[in-house]
Amino acid sequence: MQANLDDVLATARVVSIPLRVRFRGIDTREAVLFRGPAGWTEFSPFVEYDDQESAAWLRAAIDFGWSDFPPLHRDRILVNATVPAVDAADVPSILSRFPGCRTAKVKVAERGQVLADDVARVAAVRRAIGPEGRLRVDANTNWNVDEAEHAIRALEPFDLEYVEQPCATVAELAEIRERVSSLDVAIAADESVRKAEDPLAVARAGAADLLVVKAQPLGGVHAALRIAGEAGLPIVVSSALDTSVGISMGAHLAAALPELDYDCGLATTALLGGDVTTAPLDPVDGGIAVRRVEVDVDLLEHFTASPERTAWWLDRLRRTHALLG
Repeated sequence: MQANLDDVLATARVVSIPLRVRFRGIDTREAVLFRGPAGWTEFSPFVEYDDQESAAWLRAAIDFGWSDFPPLHRDRILVNATVPAVDAADVPSILSRFPGCRTAKVKVAERGQVLADDVARVAAVRRAIGPEGRLRVDANTNWNVDEAEHAIRALEPFDLEYVEQPCATVAELAEIRERVSSLDVAIAADESVRKAEDPLAVARAGAADLLVVKAQPLGGVHAALRIAGEAGLPIVVSSALDTSVGISMGAHLAAALPELDYDCGLATTALLGGDVTTAPLDPVDGGIAVRRVEVDVDLLEHFTASPERTAWWLDRLRRTHALLG
């Protein structure tokens, strides 16, 4: 269902929320929240994304605010802890924000760091979660094939569940998957799904064992469900450092998947220094509930972005809405 620009702007609020720890190169998370007939929704493409890429995020926000839910198969989603590229000594304090999570995803290949930093961080996570915990790493495309092979072999002794987007291109993913085929380490695709002109190309090429799917970058819950269904691979649903409103969108996507074998990356509100609701979708006993989020007026006021940033976001919203057709 489409929403005209006036419908969106009528309730639009721009928020700026500090992060507990620097993540993805940022210290604050900005987002536009607005309300549709189905409830509150979120538009929060990262600031460096151009209007064409951001349009999918607005399409997702409108889909969640103006459309009916697909049938849901579960009312609770198991989630993973997310460990930024911090010093190994900081790992226990990070994990303490994710109570009950049996799975941890660790950021690796951070610009300005070396493989020894990754090994130390992953080792610290393995010590913290024990031998029964599930451990996955995410390189965000920052290795070439040779670097990826070297790193995966160095990290494999820590019993990796999978390596997410070790390299940038589908061809590179296919090559690294072949190079490490003798190891019990799966290859997951994220950017090769959400940033690709054809999000199914990586599946067709046999370049990944599973796909990481995010509702906002793929145009919404319904569009992401279609992609997941056509891919024919196991799915992990993840978030993009959203407020609880955006996390709710991801939770509904995860709940609508017929099969969900992996814990999902939907616990990132634990990395925020605040939220827009008094009932945030923080992890409890390793999971989050599947529910709509009602924003709190006082929290909206508290986290309202500056006039300059508000104007920047609303102008961006107008431009991207014009691309929806």
